[in-house]
Amino acid sequence: VQLQASGGGSVQAGGSLGLTCEASGRSFNYYAMGWFRQAPGKEREFVGGISWDGGERIYADAVKGRCTVSRNHAKTTLYLQMNSLKPDDTAVYFCATGAVGDLKNRDEYMYWGQGTLVTVSS
Repeated sequence: VQLQASGGGSVQAGGSLGLTCEASGRSFNYYAMGWFRQAPGKEREFVGGISWDGGERIYADAVKGRCTVSRNHAKTTLYLQMNSLKPDDTAVYFCATGAVGDLKNRDEYMYWGQGTLVTVSS
């Protein structure tokens, strides 16, 4: 199984970025997918997640209202649209997938991508 995240970059505060995660290597029909981020010196934290059928989407309070998680119909691609970015959003963003019960629980995700760096300047 491989997850390939892309779309990171540098942006000024208030700007937008869209991240993409391509999954391959098995069927993901019944797997949830999620985004996490890790800033320097901090633990990896939940950003947003979506259930296998797209019926449930949840977000961390820190990004709620500014980010949207979605996935394609084939359930092999995960997206994260981030708007109104803040310097505090600077981090390496990781995508993950698995047979997850609690979308916020990083320990339930089985497979992880390599991460893509997002830098937001003030």
